[in-house]
Amino acid sequence: MSKAELNAEIRDFLSTRRARITPEQAGLPAYGGNRRVKGLRREEVAMLAGVSVDYYVRMERGGLAGASESVLNALAEALRLDEAERDHLFALARESGAHSAQRKRATPTAVRPAVQQVLDAMADAPAWVRNGRHDIVAMNQLARALYSPVLAAPRRPANTTRFVYLNSEAAREFFVDYDRIANDAAAMLRLEAGKNPGDKALIELVGELSTRSELFRRRWAQHDVKFHRSGQKRLRHPVVGQLDLDFESMELPSAPGLTMNVYTAATGTPSADGLKLLASWAASQEHLPTEAAAAPTA
Repeated sequence: MSKAELNAEIRDFLSTRRARITPEQAGLPAYGGNRRVKGLRREEVAMLAGVSVDYYVRMERGGLAGASESVLNALAEALRLDEAERDHLFALARESGAHSAQRKRATPTAVRPAVQQVLDAMADAPAWVRNGRHDIVAMNQLARALYSPVLAAPRRPANTTRFVYLNSEAAREFFVDYDRIANDAAAMLRLEAGKNPGDKALIELVGELSTRSELFRRRWAQHDVKFHRSGQKRLRHPVVGQLDLDFESMELPSAPGLTMNVYTAATGTPSADGLKLLASWAASQEHLPTEAAAAPTA
């Protein structure tokens, strides 16, 4: 990411955050009925953050380099940033301050054999590992069965966000809550882009999605960011029907940049029965769709 691109990223992120907050929400008087800006004015954000107007204007134009932690925290409070947004703001500030060094963190594309062993040991739960740009890098048998529609897409490595936006007909059939999934996928990529702006493959992925998907362009332009740590996911599997699953996403301390996702269903529910049926089906298949290097173990 060039300096100009970083400045534009900072500007758009901060301006979209202040545009969503009304003076009333911020506890400020709204004088007059005709406000030329949506949300808060720059001077109002500056007042709430306890900084000068000139300083805030410089920050919104990309000048986060040198901003202290206390100033960034005050800005986050003024803009009512949630945890993911606050994390993104600090990542942009770090990148702004270290931009001349052009920091680059390699994005993992494989797991150690021991991690694959952990996945395979979870025979009753679909479990898989992804990197920050949403490439699937390892799976157990049940996860391959569960995500067979995603793995059937022609591009390798399989990538869940590419599937959501570029195989939208299949994705809308597979993901019951497609709109939420699409929103979350773009927001998660935006968060990763702030942490690792030098990832060439991530830049290429965003470019591909922006070129080929008008929906992704709209979502990306919103500058939303989100953590994806736990929740519910409803999937419509072509063999066993709808599965309402709980998921937990866990970063792997021994493999920075990789996240393990594990799906479960409450005991005694139709979805729990569906997972058992899926496991039986998976065991009976000799040739499930797999990635050519999708689940490398070294």
